[in-house]
Amino acid sequence: MTDSKKRINVLVVDDSASVRKLLVDVLSSDPEINIIAAVADPILAMQRMKMQWPDVISLDIEMPRMDGLTFLRQIMAERPTPVVICSTLTEKGTDETLQALSGGAVDIITKPKLGIREIFHEQRTMLIDAIKGAARAKVSAITAPKAKPAAKLSADAVLAPPSRALNTTTEQIVAIGTSTGGTQALEQVLSVLPRVSPGIVVVQHMPEKFTTAFADRLNHVCEIEVREAHHGDRVTPGLALIAPGGRHMVLRRSGAQYFVDVIDGPLVSRHRPSVDVLFRSVAKAAGKNALGIIMTGMGDDGANGLLEMRESGAFTLAQDEASCVVFGMPNEAIKRGAANKVVSLKDIPAEIVRRLSL
Repeated sequence: MTDSKKRINVLVVDDSASVRKLLVDVLSSDPEINIIAAVADPILAMQRMKMQWPDVISLDIEMPRMDGLTFLRQIMAERPTPVVICSTLTEKGTDETLQALSGGAVDIITKPKLGIREIFHEQRTMLIDAIKGAARAKVSAITAPKAKPAAKLSADAVLAPPSRALNTTTEQIVAIGTSTGGTQALEQVLSVLPRVSPGIVVVQHMPEKFTTAFADRLNHVCEIEVREAHHGDRVTPGLALIAPGGRHMVLRRSGAQYFVDVIDGPLVSRHRPSVDVLFRSVAKAAGKNALGIIMTGMGDDGANGLLEMRESGAFTLAQDEASCVVFGMPNEAIKRGAANKVVSLKDIPAEIVRRLSL
């Protein structure tokens, strides 16, 4: 784990010279990040790593001589190291990126578009945050010009605070928020839930267009149905809806039924979708009929929202440090008094079944 006195040594591996330059320019603009090298393929990367092993590797998937997946497997076998996948939004790139996450990579960043001289400030923030989050990750838990910080908005930017939640309904809701390490954690939780589980709404920090493939992947290994949320979807028992990358998801209630709205808006807690936005909407719409769960991830997105859920009468859980890849989001929630209970990842499915059968 890095601290404020030690810079994060990053190796960039990408066959595009333009992308390498852009990544180097963006990442080196942060004083906590040091680029030790930027190379065109894994063969050159392995030669460079003999001289100095990086703290984090930014890795392209589709490259000549050796593809990124093969290189990732070698790294994880030889010396597990945090890897952030720099991926395209093609169908092939998306599928291989999800394979990389299953193989030990800790996060995804979308490859900057070529021909754009100035990368958007939002993407600069997400690129830097992904590298910093990876530097704090426990990889073994997965595998056995100077940029000014972006203004950090709260859920107020998207949704008004909860006042009084509607408390009488026949249906219950589970709301889950997670980030770095969350793809594997979600699979561990959702894949063991019975088909009769309550409706579930999920925010997993993930770039646009990856959530569709991620949800499809989960759907093939779960008894419950899992899919990417669409605006107006009803939340029903036995269904888990994943917020689409690049959009916020909010829960609303009509009578005794729950629906989700997929909306635009600014980054909240530096993320879109934001866990804080989802949790606040659940506090407003479901109140004591909800179970809130915050899991592995860097930063504090979801900590305030989980507290709002607890204050609205929901029961709330935080994943414990030992089972987290990054104990950022759960730790912040615990410190703010947002969690009724702290549990291991392996115990979360049983808590869902137990709490919602009371």
